[in-house]
Amino acid sequence: MKKIIPVIVAIVLILVVAAAGLGAKLIEKYSYSKERADLEAYFGLMEEDDAAIIMQDAQVEEYAKIWDGVCYFDFATVHKYFNDRFYEDKLESLLIYTTPDSIIRSEIGTSVYSTSAGDAKDVGYVIARYEGDVLYVAADYIKKYTNFSYKVFGEPYRVQVYTEWNERQAADIIKDTQVRYQGGIKSEILTDVAAGDSVIILEEMENWTKVKTRDSYIGYVENKRLSEKYSENPVPVTDYAEPEYTSIARDHTINLGWHAIYSMAGNDTLNEVLMTTQGINTISPTWFILTGSQGDFTSLASKEYVNAAHERGLEVWALISNITDAETLDMYEILSRTSVRTRLIDNLIATALEYDLDGLNIDFENIGVDAGEGFIEFIRELSIPCRANGIVLSVDNYVPMGYNNYYHRKEQGVVADYVIIMGYDEHHGNSEEAGSVASINFVENGIANTVAEVPPEKVINAVPFYTRIWETNGTTVTSQVVGMDMAQEYIRNHGIVTSWDEETCQNYGEYQSGNSYYQVWLEDVESLKVKLNIMKKYNIAGVAEWRLGLESPIVWDAIAEYVNGN
Repeated sequence: MKKIIPVIVAIVLILVVAAAGLGAKLIEKYSYSKERADLEAYFGLMEEDDAAIIMQDAQVEEYAKIWDGVCYFDFATVHKYFNDRFYEDKLESLLIYTTPDSIIRSEIGTSVYSTSAGDAKDVGYVIARYEGDVLYVAADYIKKYTNFSYKVFGEPYRVQVYTEWNERQAADIIKDTQVRYQGGIKSEILTDVAAGDSVIILEEMENWTKVKTRDSYIGYVENKRLSEKYSENPVPVTDYAEPEYTSIARDHTINLGWHAIYSMAGNDTLNEVLMTTQGINTISPTWFILTGSQGDFTSLASKEYVNAAHERGLEVWALISNITDAETLDMYEILSRTSVRTRLIDNLIATALEYDLDGLNIDFENIGVDAGEGFIEFIRELSIPCRANGIVLSVDNYVPMGYNNYYHRKEQGVVADYVIIMGYDEHHGNSEEAGSVASINFVENGIANTVAEVPPEKVINAVPFYTRIWETNGTTVTSQVVGMDMAQEYIRNHGIVTSWDEETCQNYGEYQSGNSYYQVWLEDVESLKVKLNIMKKYNIAGVAEWRLGLESPIVWDAIAEYVNGN
């Protein structure tokens, strides 16, 4: 018996140790982790003044800054999430916001802003400031012109932002618990929540629910700790009343002809270019050309021309262009510097009033991406005196392509009166292959993509009165521009037989001479009729023609029929 007792004791001890080990494993497996997450790392904060941005119910990749108790968003974030009408003048260190009737400016680094009426106000905090090369704008200043809500939480910094206030689902915490990084009892703790606290429901799963706490931690809570969910309807922020951009609209179909004038003597050709026209109600002489980089322009304006046009019942929308010196002009300097924009606008308006112009036509081509923001700010600012003086503001645009989105057609459609599509140069003088100047798919895509951004009643489509005669010799491709009658003469002289091409909706012809291969896609009355039908289909504001003097007289019957709604 004495020998058996030690054995029994040993077995019991082994069983106790085994049970203890098993119990420890069970406790380890089924107990709740008390490990807490590194919240700085969780929110991705790198600097002491960084603040995570919770936009609606998700953290975004951008970060705010908290300086002197004031919340700031970087300029790219302002444009992306809040309001893209703020303009940063890097050259003169200004933050600008433009409304339909005022330009509000603040010198970066100050607490003061002023309006174009001369009013000034000190808001008591720095409105905008630079951190290195990055501009930051105070959230409270953005709210002066934008409806959104925000709340800053500390330790660590995070900013809850709402720009939409849709119905959402919520639930109450029924027992003290934790919000964890992931759905599992071993996941790190983000924050504690107490019974009675309310959370926003983001995603429901079998045992856990993804929630957002009222102080903007996003994590997971066990379903058994949540009450039945209920609906909430947040109250929208409506502190800012968005002003209406009124437009000058004509009650007739626009038929605008560009009149190319290269000297004062060109003004005497008005009667000549109008001799065979029908249905034209607007003429745009190419009078103004930008020069230098200080907002100056040359002028060929003539009061006699305007009077003669008015006597014919025509409106005069004078064109200003950068074409002559497009390669030498610093369009970034002209459009991005506030003092230069102001000088250019003041001089344009003064000239328009002096010559009794009915409108201005802005034709700034080949501007770089870096000048895009300055360009649309120029259009915004120019629209103010145009609106005040009853001057129609129209803007010429390329057919929409991804690479020219920086012309901001959608915003043009808000602040300008008419957006004109230059529906040509599908193949141009620098093209590496021969092709149509304006095939029907090119034209229709231009109209369709424009009216997707701009109200159709503001859209005018411009058609070409010219054709390119293409010569391909080996790998060399060249072309020459000719008017409609000259193109027909070329075809006759070279015995070219043309036939209707369904793909382009144009008459096409070709011939070989020696090593050269010649091709022509005709712009004529047949191709024009198809284009006009497309314009009817999209119910746009009208047609423009580049340029008067290149057309065959026969085209005016078709254009007049379109203008008259037939």
